[in-house]
Amino acid sequence: MSINPRIDRNTPVIVQGITGRAGQMHSRLMMHYGTRIVGGVSPGAKVGEVNGVPVFAHCADAVATTGARASVLLVGAMQLLEAMQDAVAAGVRYLVTPTEGMPVHDALKAWKLCRDTGTVWIGGSTPGMAIPGEVKLGFLPDDSLKPGTLGLMSKSGTLSYEAGFRLALRGVGTSVWIGVGGDPVKGTRFADLVPFYAGDANTAALLIIGEIGGSEEEEFAKALIENKFGKPAFALIAGRSAPEGVTMGHAGALVHGSHGTYAAKRAALEAAGVQVFGSLNEMVAGVSARLPQEFPKSLPSIKQL
Repeated sequence: MSINPRIDRNTPVIVQGITGRAGQMHSRLMMHYGTRIVGGVSPGAKVGEVNGVPVFAHCADAVATTGARASVLLVGAMQLLEAMQDAVAAGVRYLVTPTEGMPVHDALKAWKLCRDTGTVWIGGSTPGMAIPGEVKLGFLPDDSLKPGTLGLMSKSGTLSYEAGFRLALRGVGTSVWIGVGGDPVKGTRFADLVPFYAGDANTAALLIIGEIGGSEEEEFAKALIENKFGKPAFALIAGRSAPEGVTMGHAGALVHGSHGTYAAKRAALEAAGVQVFGSLNEMVAGVSARLPQEFPKSLPSIKQL
């Protein structure tokens, strides 16, 4: 399946779960950033509007009225599969699911549903995605979203926020930011997006922020080779000092013996031509040295924070 995550400020977006506290807050913040939120969905809700947009009982009604093409699903883990099915049945083909803890069996069903229908699914357990300066879906912090030419994919939300902010201090912005999430079963993995970033004219280089456990970074390295990725590629891998046999932060960050270790991931990435950094500070200095400054430094320095 070819995955193209690029949308823009004209893309009509609905928020499923908009009447909840998170839905109300993050729909407002997304709208403030420039995202075109055209409606919300909340089964059984008796609310006519939230943040100035209409609320519908079902996605089919929302899509028929607003023409929505993307959805941010801010619903509980046990309701997530049903909400995704509702969206896909209504014709929505771009889903972002920040919810943590989606049952694995539900995630497998969701994965098949999205593959069978050609639906882009970013998540679960993702902070979202963004085209900086255009649109964001989820809860990425605005201060980290500066437009530029560095593609960014990350398993970790908080580490990617800090990385994006510090790179912005150096004048390095991002083109397409994808939080792939840390669950073992999810809609989009690093390797899935390599063909997109390879062909994207607005992306000059690519950074992944990974972590120990699983095989996603090794799959990414293989995809770089198979796609003859000719752009600079960088990586930061979290969890170098974590003990074996434990889950570090995410459900997918589990190391079994030598499988999924920091050393194995670094070796695979470096064999594919990726520059792997040992720390956040090293990564920020290294990437900013390789890429030109793209805008005036307008953010406060780290010392001022």
